[in-house]
Amino acid sequence: MLSKLNYCWRVLGTGFCFSVFGLGGVVLSVLVFPLQRMCYQDPHVRQARARKVVHYSFRFFVALMDTLGVIGFHVYDKQVLKTLKGELVLANHPSLIDVVVLISAIPNADCVVKAHLFKNPFMRGVIKSTGYISNADPQGLLEDCERSLAQGNNLIIFPEGTRSHGGNLNRFKRGAANIALRAQCPIRAVLITMQPSTLTKGVPWYRVAPVKAHMHLQVAQEQPQPRLQDEQPVSVQSRALTRYLQTYFHNQVEKL
Repeated sequence: MLSKLNYCWRVLGTGFCFSVFGLGGVVLSVLVFPLQRMCYQDPHVRQARARKVVHYSFRFFVALMDTLGVIGFHVYDKQVLKTLKGELVLANHPSLIDVVVLISAIPNADCVVKAHLFKNPFMRGVIKSTGYISNADPQGLLEDCERSLAQGNNLIIFPEGTRSHGGNLNRFKRGAANIALRAQCPIRAVLITMQPSTLTKGVPWYRVAPVKAHMHLQVAQEQPQPRLQDEQPVSVQSRALTRYLQTYFHNQVEKL
C-alpha cells in the first residue's frame, strides 16, 4: 500500500514540477526578461543576466523535485563546476532533465538547443533571451559555439545527440569533436547516472520509476586527454576524436 501511495505521489509530483517549469518559462518570458531589456542596454550584459536568472530558476526546479521526493539529486564537485570558464562540457545523456541539472550547477553555461524549441511557447522566450545556440544551421552552429567559448562561456554538449535508453550510450555524433577541434578549448567530462532509469527517450513523463530515482552528477576523475595530429585533415581528426570520446565515456560510465 505504501509503495503504491509513493508511486502515485511521484506521478503527481512530477506533473506538478513540470507544470511549474512551463509556467516559469512563461513568467520569465513575459515579465522578467522584458524588464531586463529595459534595464540593460548592452546585449552582452543583458544576455549574461538572463543566463544567471535561468541558472537560479533551474536550481529552484531541481530543489523542488528533490524536496517533493520526486527524484533525489546528488551533484558532486560543485566548486569545480562553479569555477569553469571557457570549457567544453561533455556529458552522457540518460534523462530528460540532464541539461537542467547541468545549467543549475554551472553559472555561466551556454548550450545547443534543437531548432523546434524556438517555436515552443514555454521555452522560446527563454532561449532567445539567453542566446542559447540553435542547431538549425550546422555551419553557423560551429561559429556560434566557437564565439561563445571565446567569450568565456561553458558550452554544454551531449555527444550522443539525444537521450540514451537503458543505460547504454548511443553512438556519438561528430558535433562535439568538431567544436573541440575548431575552438581548441579544454574539454571537461561530466558523468550522469539515473538509477533506476526514468525520463528516458520515448517514455512519457508520467511513467515514473517503480521506486524513487536518484540522479548522480559528477566531474570525471580522469579527464579525456585526446592526442590530435595537426597535420591530418580536420575530417580525419574529427572521426578519430569522436571514436576516442565514445570509448572514453563508455569506460568511465562502466566504472560508476
